[in-house]
Amino acid sequence: MDDLVIARSLFGTTMAFHIIFATLGVGIPLMVLFAELLYQKTKDRDYAVMANRWTKGLAVLLGVAIPSGTIAGVQLSLLWPGFMEVIGRVMSLPFQIEIYAFFVEALFMSIYVYAADRISAWMRILSVTLVAIGASASAILITNVHAFEGTPAGFRIENGEIVDVDPWAAFFNPSFFVVAGHVVVSAFMTGAFVIASIAAYKMLREKNNQRVYQFHRKALMLGLTVGGIFSILTALNGHESAQLLHEYQPEKLAAAEGLFETQSHAPLAIGGYTDRETQSVKWAIEIPWALSFLAGNSFDTVVRGLNDFPEEWWPPLFVHTLFNAMVGIGSLLILLSGMGFIWNKIMKRNTFPRPLMWSFIAAGPLSILAIEFGWIFACTGRQPWVIYRMMKTADAVTQTGNLAILFILFTIVYVILGISVVLVLRYYFNRHPVMNELDSHSNDNSSNFAQ
Repeated sequence: MDDLVIARSLFGTTMAFHIIFATLGVGIPLMVLFAELLYQKTKDRDYAVMANRWTKGLAVLLGVAIPSGTIAGVQLSLLWPGFMEVIGRVMSLPFQIEIYAFFVEALFMSIYVYAADRISAWMRILSVTLVAIGASASAILITNVHAFEGTPAGFRIENGEIVDVDPWAAFFNPSFFVVAGHVVVSAFMTGAFVIASIAAYKMLREKNNQRVYQFHRKALMLGLTVGGIFSILTALNGHESAQLLHEYQPEKLAAAEGLFETQSHAPLAIGGYTDRETQSVKWAIEIPWALSFLAGNSFDTVVRGLNDFPEEWWPPLFVHTLFNAMVGIGSLLILLSGMGFIWNKIMKRNTFPRPLMWSFIAAGPLSILAIEFGWIFACTGRQPWVIYRMMKTADAVTQTGNLAILFILFTIVYVILGISVVLVLRYYFNRHPVMNELDSHSNDNSSNFAQ
């Protein structure tokens, strides 16, 4: 592999690892907030136990998210010096503001973890609210650099020089709000479904212990409810994202749908794979006119095909598969949350069928896979550009050699870190089973009642 492929592979591996922890670091604080609000409203101590245990798990995840994010930042400078030259001149604003967002998150996370039992109810809610806001703001600010790559604004390159720099125009680039919305709602969705997965697994394991079973059942329903809401919002935001691609990155939209010829009433291709030789999507199910409607809210919207662009500008055609996998998982998650709601609230059943429970268990890993597919699609679909139509990825890569050794070493580090996280979480929660906390709260309630 040449340096460009190795550099992309190394940074891609770093981001694929980091994004798991970063996403959960945004999604789980919202679940903690909802648990706190439910506890304050209902005085059901189960929700206080949920908030406490989820916070402990979050602290472990952040212990990996922070250093892996730091590694990603260092790799940006080392692997992509040409790109970082532009970022340093034009787009450094999000990095500067992100420091304050992280400060808010870390400060109030510390207050909530170490002083939750010593502060008032409203202060507990305020603390975890600011943790959620800080985490979301950090994600938005960092992801805004990616938005800028796809819809650059606030500068020009003239004779190799960066001129007419406007940092605020770069910050509020055309895709800022859509990308910011997508990263937040998809993270909230993922955090909720991961909680639901764990709860469903524990329900199967603890089906003979009704006290623990009911505790996890409450967590499952909370996860499915929040996950369902944000999966719908993610789908709606995805519609806006498609319209953004239609306007600003038309070849990316064409590659996502395997569309080669410009046309109105363009069909939406579901499934299959893109065949370059025949310029078609093999084995796909086509929905007539749907792509035109998705792109412009009208069936006669003209969607540009790949043949309108030089072939060296085409993204890799496998992005069609990534796009389909992302959308397919999102649709399945909406279906699962709907089934859970119907079974619990409408049919009033106390237990779920075993196949449905295993589907709930799969929902968390699937939501993380959707995040991975979406991230790879977003970055790979922009190729060959690192800054769309302004700087090619090949022009931004470092000329330093020996990247293959770094790739191997960092991959080993990520494997070790991933295994360590699983072992630490298992060790902690095995040493602190939920039944102990439920008994402790029950004893506290009994003592308060006796007094």
